[in-house]
Amino acid sequence: MQTVKPTVILQPNWPQIYIGEKVTLKCEIQDGRFYYGTKQWRKNNSVKPGRSQEYMIISASESDSGDYSCRAEGDRFSLSVWSDVFTLVVYINNIILLSPVHPVTEGDPVTLSCRDKTQQLLSNVFFYHNDKLLHNDSREELKISAVSKSDEGFYKCQHSGKDSPRSWMSIIFSFPDRRSPAAADSVFYSETRSG
Repeated sequence: MQTVKPTVILQPNWPQIYIGEKVTLKCEIQDGRFYYGTKQWRKNNSVKPGRSQEYMIISASESDSGDYSCRAEGDRFSLSVWSDVFTLVVYINNIILLSPVHPVTEGDPVTLSCRDKTQQLLSNVFFYHNDKLLHNDSREELKISAVSKSDEGFYKCQHSGKDSPRSWMSIIFSFPDRRSPAAADSVFYSETRSG
């Protein structure tokens, strides 16, 4: 009988995880199929209480760094072998991206900035959207005069070669105000960026 051996998968699969970011560890069979059943997790060889399909970290901290492994429970309560260890490292970063906490309405202006631990505004900053550089030149702020659905995604800033944790910006659709044609038209303006 072939031994079932899961693999720990990190989602999202970022090369570095910073303090405050949300990450999920999943238990996956090596052939790509998910092993349907409960999962048992251990960290640094200490079995975690309870069983769950995934191991979710809402806001990563230094204490979440460690070696994780899982095993799956199959038919007739049989257990797979433990997976190979997945080492999670949570990095400390003193750079913070200031971005909207709540969803932004389509057509509204948004300004993103990068600050240090003392909340001092940083200049000479590069901004990224879904890990793609938005401008070749550095700046103090990223201003989007009218956001559209294409602006939704993960943002981060980079200063002196150091990246901030990624922050998700959500865009919601605004239903036009029928009493104000000008307001209705503004929703459909094309995306423009200043700076």
